[in-house]
Amino acid sequence: MPPSLAGARVDPGRPGALALVAVVLAGALVAGVGVWLDRPTVQPVGGLPEVTAVPGGAATGETDRSAGPGGPAPVAAAPVAAGPLVVSVVGRVARPGLVRVPDGSRVADALDAAGGALPEVDLGALNLARRLGDGEQIAVGVPPAADAAPVLPAPGSEPASGAEPGAAAAPAAPGGKIDLNTATLSDLDALPGVGPVTAKKIIDWRSANGRFSRVEQLREIDGIGERRFAQLQELVRV
Repeated sequence: MPPSLAGARVDPGRPGALALVAVVLAGALVAGVGVWLDRPTVQPVGGLPEVTAVPGGAATGETDRSAGPGGPAPVAAAPVAAGPLVVSVVGRVARPGLVRVPDGSRVADALDAAGGALPEVDLGALNLARRLGDGEQIAVGVPPAADAAPVLPAPGSEPASGAEPGAAAAPAAPGGKIDLNTATLSDLDALPGVGPVTAKKIIDWRSANGRFSRVEQLREIDGIGERRFAQLQELVRV
């Protein structure tokens, strides 16, 4: 720098100072506008569906967002069908033994499943319209035991008047003994040493031979030896 200019001061004067201030303010204004335009913007959020409580389940909205248009509709659980009834038909029928009939069947349905009664049998003592219960026995043309217990109506059915005396359920003799000629499968299964397999063999023997005449005939059934017979002879009768 020339020596003559050393220490010299520039005086812009009043107009120059105002112009300088205007330039600074304009720069600040431009910077402020840039910062304002670059600020993050908040996007509006759409309204949420109204939540309602569903009895026995989780809360849900007005619409099911998980299922698109045309999605499968909820499928109701199918009712569970009741299993068949197992009934013992003994006496003068075409095919005596155990038969299986649908729940809600009547005595007449069990006779049909056993091949029907023999021609000479009088069915007047049987209430053919009585509703059956699982595990009971129907005696056709066979004189009932003198102390046979009355038939209990099946669950959900009304007591029937004139129910056949030969279809006694769970007959028990004095002293708590089980009658071999009228006992059901569940009655025999409850005896000590007799399981469901042996109980069915006893009923099959009774169906094939008509009825027991002596307790000692239990020895003729496969699976009942002397030791088991000794346990049973004081618990059963004919």
